[in-house]
Amino acid sequence: MRLLKKLIREERGNIIILAALSLVGLLGMAGLALDGGLVYMTKSELQKVANAAVLSGAQELTNQEQDVDKVVNDILAAHKESASFENLEVTMGEQVAINLKKTVPLSFARMFGFEKMDVTVHAAAGLSPMGRAVGAAPLGINQDIPLEYYKTYQLKVDSSGVDTGNFGILALGGPGAKTYEDNLRYGYQEELKIGDIVDTQTGNIAGKTRDVIQERINGCSEIPDDYSLRNCSRILLVPVYKPYDNSSNQLNSIQITGFAYFYITNPLDMKDTSITGVFIKRAGTGFFKNGSIDKGAYCIRLTE
Repeated sequence: MRLLKKLIREERGNIIILAALSLVGLLGMAGLALDGGLVYMTKSELQKVANAAVLSGAQELTNQEQDVDKVVNDILAAHKESASFENLEVTMGEQVAINLKKTVPLSFARMFGFEKMDVTVHAAAGLSPMGRAVGAAPLGINQDIPLEYYKTYQLKVDSSGVDTGNFGILALGGPGAKTYEDNLRYGYQEELKIGDIVDTQTGNIAGKTRDVIQERINGCSEIPDDYSLRNCSRILLVPVYKPYDNSSNQLNSIQITGFAYFYITNPLDMKDTSITGVFIKRAGTGFFKNGSIDKGAYCIRLTE
């Protein structure tokens, strides 16, 4: 009996020891999970800020480098992450990249001598020729025209002089003066992409054009030297094309090969049949598609 009681006492002691060890293990796992979760969450949030900073900064890659710097710093400040800034690399016209670092204080890991951990993230965004877009104007330019940016051009809004397919008006969403007018005023609200076949619009609709162009000019009275205003109503997204059906000495339909941005500089007078402006380089809200030619209209993509 004495031997049996001794074994029972020893077994109870072993159970207590095992329970204590198990509790320590569970606490350790919980502590590591808490520290690991905090590090993971911090890294995830910091990566989102880095992505937002380069995507926003890339919008200014066609302007001035100080514009890129300002936008990136504004994004970091808005997310209260200015102190996390490590360095910024800007290649104008191509890419912006950023590195951020943030120190995370640890809790359980302190027992093992680790009081903090540095979390670092990297992000980069670049420009690619636009291949899909919504909001295009019902005007087109032949891809074979060698564009000189910021040089004055005239986009024809009647059928004269466009039989070779240099410039022309497009029947986006169908023919008709009212459809054309709405598309010129608001932009075509369906997506266009490279490879799409679009009919041309026939006839002289300079009268419908005149009022809309004046509205767009009135909506953006300031013309900066670098044409860099982001939300200026003078800016038209113009499809770039190659002739598709060019029979009977008339361009009947075109195939879209890319996009360009046209900045309206002058109103139309009563005798004008062309919109006067300049082609500009600009990043917009379109999307990348393989095969798009570069005519100055860019979309923004995360590259790293």
